[in-house]
Amino acid sequence: MAAAPAKKAAPDPATAPAKKGSGMILALLILTVLGVVMGGGLGYQLADTVEKVVAAKPPVEPEKKPEPLAYTGNLSSQALKPVVVNLAAPSGTFARLESTIIFKTGALANPQVTASEIREDIMAYMRTLSLSQLEGPSALQHLREDLNERAGIRSEGKVSELLLETLVVQ
Repeated sequence: MAAAPAKKAAPDPATAPAKKGSGMILALLILTVLGVVMGGGLGYQLADTVEKVVAAKPPVEPEKKPEPLAYTGNLSSQALKPVVVNLAAPSGTFARLESTIIFKTGALANPQVTASEIREDIMAYMRTLSLSQLEGPSALQHLREDLNERAGIRSEGKVSELLLETLVVQ
């Protein structure tokens, strides 16, 4: 007959958790040492890179001269009368705008008439704006672009630019 298989000895409950716990501590210790070594190596590499960048002298660029404006000697200007209008919203808010048009000398037959027509366009446009459209860092740039476009259309392209001198909102 066949021999009966030998019974395995039951593990001692007092030593089993100790082996399991020591294995976990050993794994954490290895991971901690690995993390310290990797962090130190990365820190050393980054510090070396930063030192190289700081030590390198930037190339000396020649000082840039400001570009001259596109204005030439054959331009004229015509100041517009101040525009005072109430804004669309809130209804008690008023805006006062002073501006000047720039055009080629002789391009406009009667600059005062053109200036008056452009002033009327500015008044009509400003009455459609709300206070929130005049707030913020880019609002003045948008207003300038819109008014330049209107002045160009009204003068059939003869006005090269409309300069905003002052804008007061009250």
